[in-house]
Amino acid sequence: MPYRAPVDDYTFLFDHVVGLGQVVKTDRFSEATSDVTAAILTEAGKLSEDIMAPLQRPGDLHPARLENGVVRTSPGYADGYKAIAEGGWVGIAADPEYGGMGLPMTVTTAVNEMMSAACLSLQLAPLMSQGQIEALEHHASDAIKELYLPRLISGEWTGTMNLTEPQAGSDVGALTSKAEDNGDGTFSVTGQKIYISWGDNDFTDNVCHLVLARLPGAPAGTKGISLFLVPRNLPDENGNAGVANSLKVVSLEHKMGLHGSPTCVMQYDGATGWLVGPEGGGMAAMFTMMNNARLGVGGQGVGAAEGAYQHALAYALERKQGKTKGETGTIIDHADVRRMLMGMKADVFAARAIALSCAVAIDMTTATGDAEWKARAAFLTPIAKAFGTEVGMDVAHQGVQIHGGMGFVEETGAAQYSRDVRVTAIYEGTNGIQAMDLVARKMMDGGEAANRLLDEIEEHAEAAKEQFPDLADAVWQASESLREATDWLNGQGDLQDRFAGAVPYLKAFARVLGGHVHLKAAVADAGGAREKLARFYIQRLLPEHVGLLAHAQAGAGDLYALSVDELAA
Repeated sequence: MPYRAPVDDYTFLFDHVVGLGQVVKTDRFSEATSDVTAAILTEAGKLSEDIMAPLQRPGDLHPARLENGVVRTSPGYADGYKAIAEGGWVGIAADPEYGGMGLPMTVTTAVNEMMSAACLSLQLAPLMSQGQIEALEHHASDAIKELYLPRLISGEWTGTMNLTEPQAGSDVGALTSKAEDNGDGTFSVTGQKIYISWGDNDFTDNVCHLVLARLPGAPAGTKGISLFLVPRNLPDENGNAGVANSLKVVSLEHKMGLHGSPTCVMQYDGATGWLVGPEGGGMAAMFTMMNNARLGVGGQGVGAAEGAYQHALAYALERKQGKTKGETGTIIDHADVRRMLMGMKADVFAARAIALSCAVAIDMTTATGDAEWKARAAFLTPIAKAFGTEVGMDVAHQGVQIHGGMGFVEETGAAQYSRDVRVTAIYEGTNGIQAMDLVARKMMDGGEAANRLLDEIEEHAEAAKEQFPDLADAVWQASESLREATDWLNGQGDLQDRFAGAVPYLKAFARVLGGHVHLKAAVADAGGAREKLARFYIQRLLPEHVGLLAHAQAGAGDLYALSVDELAA
């Protein structure tokens, strides 16, 4: 069956699980009423279903290519991007002063997820622009804002982020790109950047690069890094894209997936740029963009999972194989196929709810400036990114399995979801880095943000015990186990002991959060499909937290028990 935007799921989550209502009650987002939100979701769903989904396979079969120094995009992508831009979807959360809709990040997250499910390669283009828009809103000068933001928000121009270099991946402080002051308010930027998503295209007038580089005499490491806005074409006196800047696309990466999205090696040879933020403030400014992107990438994982699930469900409803006693006569009646489909659907719901909960915390921070909301948003961001992308990979993997041998055949389209989503666990900070951030930086408060979340989970479980005693007790007990593990991690002075169990701890936290949101759904839909799905998740998937927490509290000793020679033997 073709992709169907799960608008009803978002509406249910907004109303009954993640608490969008509290966001709308603030002055900042008071115009995002249920009627407005419903209209936005419906229109974004139509765009995703009718315009973007048909571009999924063409982008895979006909990748972007570099031709005489110009990136040529996949068939139909220009029209697809035009529809995104003209619909105002690039600037959905951007400041209305510069042409944005000013809607909550929660609504933006839902829209971006739908677009990711429909065509992840193309969705990356507006996602990159959205991150740049937010960075410029927070850190750029008024002159830069006035020139660039309206054009980025309208989609007339697109934006990128340039961090990685051949020798400086996750260790951004090792970069060697340099910038020199021209004495006229501009800087000359020189260096090479790799893995630049949508570093160029053939359907917008300009591409604006945010580039990390080091000024002369700047200290080593991240403290010496500054951020520069370097456009492909220099704006003329009227603000239009003018002459070409001194930069070029050297090559496009030959990737496992996301073939429709050009991933560029960029070369800057004294290219003209403008400083964004203070000298040495590059990482602070870039983290604004990266944190936006981390939630967005988590949503990409959920979107890919939704697309893969729908693709697998359609096949299971059609494929006849073996004897069945169910209602359809197809493989969907087999117990193991049902196990996979139920697990896929339950995990998509959990990951989607976690991402939207993170977005609500971001919106409440924006609207109120409250420190507790800010801490919650920071705490949930690595969980939303890592769990969302892990679910994306797992669901896409199960989708191939449901297709059987045909899943290994490219023509069915099942493998594309698995190939496309795989990189989401790597970019914007690998999932291992997300987990290390969770157990280190995000635990610098002594576990306060974590424990406030656990308090809420247990309070809701207590309230739900009369209605669903078995489900509520399971969630409450899991939360207590997670609290004990959190206390253990906070008691470890050696960060290696924390880092050794960081990934299983993050997944355990996500599992418990998943139980919490499913219990909320069961309470709101007692006797309905959502209660049935919650029972599956809480009874079959939530118990995984036990083994994960045992792993999380094992320390680092056994990881180093084998010498390097023994590992290689």
